This record gives sequence, C-alpha cells and structure tokens, in this order.
Amino acid sequence: MSEFEIKLSITDGVGVLNWADSTDPESLEKAVSAVSDDALLGHELRRLEVSLPAGDRMARRALLRAGFHLEGIRRQALRIGEDEFNDVAMFSRLASDSAYGSSAHSAVMNSVLPRKRVIAHVLFRNPQGQVLYCKTTFKKDWELPGGVVEPNEAPARGASREVLEELGVRLPVGRLLVADWMPPYLGWEDALELIFDGGVIDPAEVDLVPDQHEIAAVHWVSVEEATEHLIPLAADRLRLIDALGPNETLYTESGKRV
Repeated sequence: MSEFEIKLSITDGVGVLNWADSTDPESLEKAVSAVSDDALLGHELRRLEVSLPAGDRMARRALLRAGFHLEGIRRQALRIGEDEFNDVAMFSRLASDSAYGSSAHSAVMNSVLPRKRVIAHVLFRNPQGQVLYCKTTFKKDWELPGGVVEPNEAPARGASREVLEELGVRLPVGRLLVADWMPPYLGWEDALELIFDGGVIDPAEVDLVPDQHEIAAVHWVSVEEATEHLIPLAADRLRLIDALGPNETLYTESGKRV
C-alpha cells in the first residue's frame, strides 16, 4: 500500500479533509476510513466534510465506503481552464451517523441515488359531471387540486393535505386513476404525477375556501372546456381519465397510453 498525506483542518467542531497526492483505490479507501474515524472520535468533531471534483469517481467511492453522505453539488465551482469549469461535490459525515453496517450503507446510498418528485392531484366531479380545476396565482394553465408530495409522506395523504391547504376543506381521496410520468418541463426535472379519484361532490353542500395566496379562482368545467386551459399533456391525460372504466387505472407517459 502506498503512502500519501490527508490533511485535517478544524474550525468550531467541523473538520475538513483534503489531499493533493494521488494513490491507488485501495490505499485511498483505507486512508480515508482511518483518518475519518480518528478525526471524529479523537478530536470530538460533530461534522467532517470533503469537497472534490464531481467526476472523481475513485475519491467518491472512498468517501461513500467511509460513511460520507453526498450533500450537494456546487455547479461549475472549480476552474480547470481559462473558460472551463468543473462541478464540485460536497460530502459530509456526522459524528451521529452510522458509518458501517447495512443501515449505514443504505443511508449513504440514499444520499447519492436519484430521487424523483411525486405530485398528487385529485379529480372531483359535481353532479352534472363537471370537473373542478384551480387557477393558481403563479401560472396561466389550470391545475387539479393537489401538489407536490412531501418527503416520507404517502401520496394519497399528500393529495388530501394539499386539497385541505388549497381549498380549505377536507375531502375524500379515493382510488388511483392515473400514474403519469412527466418529462422535464420549463426548468423542472421529470416527475411522477398520481391522480386520485375524489368522487362526486355537490358545490352547494361543500363550502370551498380557496387559499388566496395560491389559488386565484376555482372553476367547475366540462372536460372539453378544461382542456382549453391545460398544457397538452394534462389535456391528453384528462381525456383518458374521462374515458376510464369504473375499475380501470392507467399508467401513462407524458399524458399518453403506454
């Protein structure tokens, strides 16, 4: 095993590791693990962190094996040429983190594997068959009641919470109608949208109180009227929902049957 130097600097209980030399993968993994364990225990640190070029796969592997979590990417933070820049990956390990064993491995991998947004909406109809749509204060196209599901929140529960926040009333959330994969759009990364059945509600018997900060207006409209105010994939998806059988659930991609 070759030898090289890993430097540790400490400020207010936070340690920063860095190294300038290169070595083989096995030596790097062993050195990072040993120095990290010693730094957290011997110096009673609460946090240890490392920044490195995002493309340095060998160093990333060594950090993950030593129990470090990926915290984020600093885009184009490292100059590598006159007009060339690299992203920088920030890794950290807390004194309270489990560094070894199956649960530690899962937590580490959870920090680096892809995550996908989940959006949960609810489709309500009135006795006349019209659909409830919301005009928001922040965009032109209309949306079904609902929104982004929070971390560790079940999608149906998230849909119910969003309906309460947007319309001021707790309404039933029934079976899943459509699961739609949505491609990247207007700066958003791709997402999975789930649309649940809210059943039939009578506007005369349900007192909707829209959140004025987020909801500009609510509309009961026919399917065809609604599609005039929707982005194309949402309009296609609504037409598919309108044609669903009583016990049918669809998987779609960009509003199209697969």
